[in-house]
Amino acid sequence: MRVFREFPYLYDGSEAYEAQYLQTYTDCEDAMAVIYTDQGEPVGATTGLPMRAETDAFRAPLEAAGIDTQNLFYCGESVLLPPWRGRGLYRGFFEYREQHARSLGLSSACFCAVVRPDNHPLQPTDYQPLDAVWMHYGYRLLPDLCAYYDWKDIDRPDQSAHPMRYWMRSLND
Repeated sequence: MRVFREFPYLYDGSEAYEAQYLQTYTDCEDAMAVIYTDQGEPVGATTGLPMRAETDAFRAPLEAAGIDTQNLFYCGESVLLPPWRGRGLYRGFFEYREQHARSLGLSSACFCAVVRPDNHPLQPTDYQPLDAVWMHYGYRLLPDLCAYYDWKDIDRPDQSAHPMRYWMRSLND
């Protein structure tokens, strides 16, 4: 939750909601999670599961576009505390998830990322979007696909809908 409070997510969540959200992963025997630790303290984590086990809301835009979600792996969260960024751990998150997806016989992987306007008032001056990193890892933006998810931003009194763009790659490359 600490990392998701940062731009671009600006998420003001609760442990109760997170526990409910993670139940999807707990209920799926093919889900995976990797936690990076430093001296026994968690500093980062990544999750994933076959898209067929995800909620209808995550699958619907893909299925409406004719994408076979039965052969797709959903790369869930990837979070790293700031002192551990830039050390290659983020690349490891993708490698773990993609290796797990291949072990399940899945042919593609995707994830969603929030879209914020370039002039968002809470965007730090040193903010660097990760688009170039994701493209380097072989992911491509699906510009015509968008899902909307509700959460409360740190600077807002109520929940609001947030556009999320899908990124996808073949695992057969």
